[in-house]
Amino acid sequence: MAQENSTVKPTQAELTLLNVLWKMGPATVRQVHDVVSITQKTGYTTVLKILQIMHEKSLVIRDESNRAHVYAPANSQTQTQSSLIKDLISKAFGGSTSKLVMRAIDDSTSEQEINDIRQLLNSLEK
Repeated sequence: MAQENSTVKPTQAELTLLNVLWKMGPATVRQVHDVVSITQKTGYTTVLKILQIMHEKSLVIRDESNRAHVYAPANSQTQTQSSLIKDLISKAFGGSTSKLVMRAIDDSTSEQEINDIRQLLNSLEK
């Protein structure tokens, strides 16, 4: 039975495939495998099995109308990122968003990133 996808957190391998699907749009196992295999050694059957598990977990939807099934993310990248961040804030930062932000902003944060953050904070205050 499929789980509620808002509570299911994708594994690292699942996030890799989701990132491919968010970038490409709906794709077959072969298409996803071709992209993933550029940066890491992964077998076709491994990609197929992970996508099947992701379908069972309701992380992806599957179009079975053609011989080659086409997979697409069940949720947007933004929705998934928000869910993962909320979970991280709850588990690692005691529910404090400010603690997460303070930890994320360190000496390696570029001047451009700081300016982007400042603009975001200014727009939120308005």
